[in-house]
Amino acid sequence: MNRSKDCGRAYRLAQERYAELGVNTDQALTKLARIPLSIHCWQGDDVGGFENAGQQIGGGLAVTGNYPGKARTPEELRSDFEKALSLIPGKHRFNLHASYAEPAGRKEDRDGLTVAGFRNWIAWARALKIGLDFNQTYFSHPKVVDGFTLTSPDKTVRTFWIEHGIRCREIGAEIGRALGSPCLTNLWIPDGMKDTPADRKRPRERLLESLDAVFKKKLDRRYNLDSVEPKLFGIGAESYTPGSHEFYLGYAISRQLLLTIDAGHYHPTEGIADKISSVLCCLPQIALHVSRGIRWDSDHVVTLTDELTAIAQEMVWGDYLDRVRIGLDYFDASINRVAAWVIGARNLSKALLMALLAPIDQLKRAEAEGDYTSRLALMEEAKVLPFGPVWDQYCETMNVPSAHDWLAELKTYERTVLPKRSYTLPHVPRRLRAGRRQGFVRRVP
Repeated sequence: MNRSKDCGRAYRLAQERYAELGVNTDQALTKLARIPLSIHCWQGDDVGGFENAGQQIGGGLAVTGNYPGKARTPEELRSDFEKALSLIPGKHRFNLHASYAEPAGRKEDRDGLTVAGFRNWIAWARALKIGLDFNQTYFSHPKVVDGFTLTSPDKTVRTFWIEHGIRCREIGAEIGRALGSPCLTNLWIPDGMKDTPADRKRPRERLLESLDAVFKKKLDRRYNLDSVEPKLFGIGAESYTPGSHEFYLGYAISRQLLLTIDAGHYHPTEGIADKISSVLCCLPQIALHVSRGIRWDSDHVVTLTDELTAIAQEMVWGDYLDRVRIGLDYFDASINRVAAWVIGARNLSKALLMALLAPIDQLKRAEAEGDYTSRLALMEEAKVLPFGPVWDQYCETMNVPSAHDWLAELKTYERTVLPKRSYTLPHVPRRLRAGRRQGFVRRVP
């Protein structure tokens, strides 16, 4: 079958259908190609990082599953991501956590990190011609005392983490300067309490003081953009989170920092699409961590849900694409980790394309004229327009596999590359490991 020929024929027919509603599909594809996604490193190795091999993340975070082939080294992680990039249309970025440093020589603790630990990442990104973003790492460390970091009542603990935050911002600026693209340096802490606190006030006052110390030094925004990320849920912090949405919203607006809105950090019935235009009335820019929370902050692989399409519509229809730094944030070890990257990124790109293909001018015109009947009718009719051929055309244009062809290529990678990695799963029977290498997926407790 000549996939390219069939794709071109189907695209031309779809193009005509969209044109009937005044939508130029070529323009939509051109716009989509300019939207970079910041794709998270931690999906590739189960949030392990490279400070201490084999450590458990803890601190309110957990990764489920043990699918064979996890990246064990920075080289393997970079190789896996390059494979993912070859299957994701568009030009994207890579999002690092501070715990992924590769120290040269003497190991530095997190309050002593420098850009030297990220030279290999910078050189790799430069070779790929992609940008890097950065995250401060406040978990999986002995200095996370009783679940507290920047809100700790112990001043020595707070001082340690304040210095970590300062160092990370400086590293972010060095990354941005080296790559010629502003690095988004994001701050999120896991601090909270499992049960109802008697004093909600003082931890937040300590957090305010700590954050002001972290952000005291002004950095050139051409190289580094600072962002703070609220959270609601976490294991062991179900009842109280000092760094709540309201806290960080006020902090970001008063200090003119970016606010990172994570789709998994709110109540299970709460969507973030409506928050985008609300926050952008008060801030010049925001960041998004697109995730899929189920019941609690579980960070599932992003699928093409109504919530995802609503998020994309808000960014596109509100003309906010140049004011939103779009990133992904989830981790799943129950499936092929490279596939998880590809599925989530392709779905987010699909949602953005759907929003770009909507007859938004007609919808807004009908709304302005009070013709809500036409608005609703057009919204519903647009849902059944031939989106698939336009997506396939985009993939073909970007020289990545269209339709489901990417999965066959990924399975080849799984058979030829991942089995060469020694799995640290002695309890998994040999026959099951072999079956998994052949593509069978079975959950191992």
